[in-house]
Amino acid sequence: MSFKCVIPAAPTLHLDDADSRVTRWDFASGASTGWHEHGWPYVVVMLTDAQMHVHDGEQVTVITRQAGESYARPAGVRHDILNGGDAPMAFIEIELKRLSGVS
Repeated sequence: MSFKCVIPAAPTLHLDDADSRVTRWDFASGASTGWHEHGWPYVVVMLTDAQMHVHDGEQVTVITRQAGESYARPAGVRHDILNGGDAPMAFIEIELKRLSGVS
């Protein structure tokens, strides 16, 4: 179900407390996260421009992202992310363990 890739993406944990987990992900060209599922909703903030390949278990979607762009996804998302570009790709992932319910 995942990409056939021998280069793993490199996670660097910046914060992990009761409310959130913040991880920086660095990808060489062709690197992937490996198949995984998120237990919490999360937000991603791109640090670089990127050609992100997202495998959902059935198909691969190619998404062009720009540095500074962000997106959010719900808990339970199963996928594998691959850097399909020639340049390194990096982003910050913020997993929201506890939501306040305050709007």
